Formats: sequence, structure tokens, C-alpha cells
Amino acid sequence: MVNIAVGGREKLFRGKNIEELKQMDVREFAKLLKSRQRRTIMRNFHVIEDFIQRTKKKIEKNKPIKTHKRSLIIVPKLVGLTIGVYNGKEFVQVKIGEEMLGHRLGEFSLTRRTVKHGAAGVGATRSSAALSVK
Repeated sequence: MVNIAVGGREKLFRGKNIEELKQMDVREFAKLLKSRQRRTIMRNFHVIEDFIQRTKKKIEKNKPIKTHKRSLIIVPKLVGLTIGVYNGKEFVQVKIGEEMLGHRLGEFSLTRRTVKHGAAGVGATRSSAALSVK
């Protein structure tokens, strides 16, 4: 989805390095994204700005950053932070990297797990039903 070119040691996002992106306004950064992400950022600009302000306050107080906003688009000002994203049961710690720009927070906090079946319980099979339970 997002092309990050590695030219030597410097990582680029659409021809700009991370330091240039962090200096940009969120609306300017939106112009570098694809249409769906750009539209979301332009419509919810105030939500993203409020979230960034809240994260700055929490960092100053050394509190963990937690959120339920799984649909939030990752912008350059969030790169390097660790955010707890709610998956319906718990807050999954997500370390934001340069490769995640333009994606949504919820993509990195999975809501479903693979099924790991254990042993059958008492009464689950015909043979265990015949045994007397003390």
C-alpha cells in the first residue's frame, strides 16, 4: 500500500524522509496518501489533532497511551510511539514505525486469534460420559 524506498540508509516515504514528514502539517501529509486515507484524514482532521495533543500530554506525565480508535490513520507525528490499541478484550501494545504510515491503528491489533483446541472436557465424548464422576 505504502511505498517506502530504501536509498542507502535513509528511508523515504513518497520521496520525503521522516524528519521532513514530521515537520509537515497533517493536511499536507494527507496529500501524499492514496485517496481513501486522504479523504479520511481530511474529514477527521480534528480527531487526529486531538489525539496527537492527548498523546503529548500523556508522554509528559509518563502515562501509557491507550485508545479505542482503531480507525485512526497513522501520521508521521505518531512514529516512534508505543500505543495500546483495544482489540475488544485487551489493549495490545503497538510500536509505530515508518512502514505503518497511512495504515490504520486497528490493522496492527488483531481482534481474532487462531483457535487452539485443548483436551475434551468431562462429558464431551461418549466414553467420558459412561464414567462415573465422583
